Amino acid sequence: MTAARDTTPFAIIETDGVLAGPVRRPTNVSKDAKGSIHDDERARQLGFRGGTVAGNIHCEQFPPLLEAALGPDWRRTGGLSLYFLSPTSDLEPVQAFVGPPSPRPEGGLRAAVWMETPEGVRVCEGTASVGPPDESSALRQRLTTVRPAQDLRILAGRKAGDIITDIPSRQVSKKTGPRVEAITEPMDIYLDPSILGGLAAAPSAAIDALREVERPLFRVGDDFVGMFGAIELQFLDGPVFIDRDYLCDGRILALSESPKTEIAWYESVLRPAEGGEPVARLILMSRLLKASSALWA
Repeated sequence: MTAARDTTPFAIIETDGVLAGPVRRPTNVSKDAKGSIHDDERARQLGFRGGTVAGNIHCEQFPPLLEAALGPDWRRTGGLSLYFLSPTSDLEPVQAFVGPPSPRPEGGLRAAVWMETPEGVRVCEGTASVGPPDESSALRQRLTTVRPAQDLRILAGRKAGDIITDIPSRQVSKKTGPRVEAITEPMDIYLDPSILGGLAAAPSAAIDALREVERPLFRVGDDFVGMFGAIELQFLDGPVFIDRDYLCDGRILALSESPKTEIAWYESVLRPAEGGEPVARLILMSRLLKASSALWA
């Protein structure tokens, strides 16, 4: 189910080198996923105001700002690295920001990025880049401080370094097309295959393509509710295309915990099924809510 797209024209406001996009109201496109964190009833049972807008949906608000700040090559070699701080619910207003870019020693540019509510609540924050893959991104910096878990129940038996390879991945237009209708910042490349020789995947679809490793990598059941805690999408030779076959490889980077969650970090890499160099990679951190699992009853 989708809501009507906000048709307010996209306009960038620049203040002291900081670019701000318009205030948008992202749709909780997964609100009908019963029992998930996006389901109003289940989310409220777990202490949230309502079903949450997925972090990959928030990623869709940044690309026009990133191309303005970092250049059009962002869609080919760009990165977006976000740590989520405060969840939002369906149609709650948020605004994306990109700070002034600065040169990176290895080439390319990096800029601070963040998203806020009109009241100034920080929804997410991190970095964006263009050029060589950013090995000092916001999430890669956070990974250096992760403390290993001492008590895992949902993720029991999993360990850092576990790998999975050659997982088929394909995003189909029949599924992604209706979701494009709800994107806060639609771009021509999501709609017109003649521009790049195929339909480019919006960030949420590109992230979904890279998430195909999750179930075979972690091999966990369905007795829990999870939510995105952090996402880094890095194009290596982008974009990712809709209706194309890829293979995906995954590796567990770290397993951690907090009083309320088990935490899983993994990295995946997407490459053409017919052979060739990788086109994108992902770092994703998921928070698995202990209160949602009978293993923590």
